[in-house]
Amino acid sequence: MEHSEQAVLAGMLQSAEDFAPVEAVEAVTGVLATALDALAVSLLVADLSGRALVRLTHHPAADGPDRRHGEEAAEILPFDGGPYEQALRHQTSQVLPADGRWTVLAPVTERGEAMGLLEIDLPAEPDADVVAQIARAAHALAFVVIANRRHTDLFEWGQRSTPFTLSAEIQRRLLPAAFTCESGAFTLSGWLEPAASVGGDTFDYSLARDLLHFSVTDAMGHGVASALTATLGVGSLRNTRRRGHSLVVQAEEANRAVAEHANVRGAYVTAVLGRVDLGTGRCELLNAGHIPPLLVRDDRVTEVGLPANFPLGMFPEEPCRAGEVTLRPGDRLVVVTDGMRERNAADLDLSAALLGITGLHPREAVRALSDALLAATGPTLADDATLLVIDWYGTHGRRRSTGGADTARASTGRR
Repeated sequence: MEHSEQAVLAGMLQSAEDFAPVEAVEAVTGVLATALDALAVSLLVADLSGRALVRLTHHPAADGPDRRHGEEAAEILPFDGGPYEQALRHQTSQVLPADGRWTVLAPVTERGEAMGLLEIDLPAEPDADVVAQIARAAHALAFVVIANRRHTDLFEWGQRSTPFTLSAEIQRRLLPAAFTCESGAFTLSGWLEPAASVGGDTFDYSLARDLLHFSVTDAMGHGVASALTATLGVGSLRNTRRRGHSLVVQAEEANRAVAEHANVRGAYVTAVLGRVDLGTGRCELLNAGHIPPLLVRDDRVTEVGLPANFPLGMFPEEPCRAGEVTLRPGDRLVVVTDGMRERNAADLDLSAALLGITGLHPREAVRALSDALLAATGPTLADDATLLVIDWYGTHGRRRSTGGADTARASTGRR
């Protein structure tokens, strides 16, 4: 990296700290714009629907973009298959000539989580070195966004093209901060397609030094009551996981917590809990009244056979049993909730759909499955549909792209 680029990155980080969280992105991108003599620069964040980008700007005037919150404005750019969508989905920088200027689009991505795009307008066509510099700056910008969105609602507001209900707000807080995680031995991605009335679905994961923990849960019912039951279940599972307990203890503690504290008589939570040993591929799994996990291996989709357990909260003193499967390089483990199998989704052949997307990165695979579900059911789901996809590459690990995200599924001998 040239000294001048180091100075630019240092200036970006200093600006991120010097300015208020709501001004940090403008300050950081302003440093880059000055260094490149840019005509304009914008951050486009990924909409929570996964089907649009949103340009956030500060406009004192009353007219302008699609949505406003005081002097903050959000312009929605729906995906249309064009270069903006391609830059985000394929994680590749795009250079576009238009009206005597050149626009560079660079992915703003951290460990596979595609957060949006950096859009820079330049007066002249950039060479490969300039495009590469912008791509590195976009990667740095991802960390600026992560650091500052903890302190303000601005980014969250910008991402919400549809207002949230109270139950959806509660459910949102139960999901992990990032829906995708790339590591040497695996890539994981989750997605939740919400119903009109929240159905209590969640997914969660946490990466330890030698273990990957994950869960998918589905609380009974809909609305606020379901979201509160889900809060009990997820809170208990996280608490025992963070105390270092086994899957069996996690399930049994959550079983008692839901039974004792749920504000709805007879409330329960179905769940699949998992823990992968990153050194061996040994995957412990516990199924509490949930749809069995699916394993995609050698162009076949099979259910993972596990000991049967009651849903959490149904019989608080009932002991739980776990099972296991040893993952092989190239395996894909898939966990879904019953929203993927509800009556309106009868036309969706899930096994065929999974075999049709084996080459996709998990981030794109969950999106493709969600799109296939909506194509089968229509735009309004009767129940939440949650998906969690884990690709296992093997105990040897593999080389990752640290400039953004990998774009395709990797398996032994193939990138």
